[in-house]
Amino acid sequence: MPSRKNALPFRLIPMLALLALTMPAAVCQLNSNTASVALNATLGESLTVAATPATVNIPLVSGGTAAGSSPVAITTTWVLSASRTAVTLVGFFSSASAALTNGASTPTNIPASEVLGQMTTGSPTTFTAFTQTAPLGPAGAGLTLFSQSLTATNRTANRTDNLNLEINLAGQPQLPSGTYTGTLNIQAQAL
Repeated sequence: MPSRKNALPFRLIPMLALLALTMPAAVCQLNSNTASVALNATLGESLTVAATPATVNIPLVSGGTAAGSSPVAITTTWVLSASRTAVTLVGFFSSASAALTNGASTPTNIPASEVLGQMTTGSPTTFTAFTQTAPLGPAGAGLTLFSQSLTATNRTANRTDNLNLEINLAGQPQLPSGTYTGTLNIQAQAL
């Protein structure tokens, strides 16, 4: 028979177990509710064109053809939605009959038909007059420089093309001496 001395610790074991089960909740882990935050992220469509240099000089040749002093480097950049199917780049003048003018009181004009563009990486791989009725600009004063189809792999992209310019005065051999100025507009459109 066990001694009374040894019986006391065996009686304490059930009491200690009961105390451990009734410990205050502060000692146990406590989790909060779950808060939710909805995230909305938007990447808007964009389509930009940059052209350099800002000025091209063309030393005119009476009755002949003269090339521009340098090509125009055109960078077209886009981020477009899945509904878009193509990007088109167009060059155009504000008037088919007066692409360049001498600005005199009775002006002499160089029509858009005598200004030619060539972009070997685009549509006009040979020199072509700005006489198209393009998707942008007035009728008979434009030239489509490229049209690129869009796929899932190029909806976000950019491209740089060189536009070479020349003026052919064969149709206007009696053009008076002077400084002729005009503005070539370059714009892109996403379809």
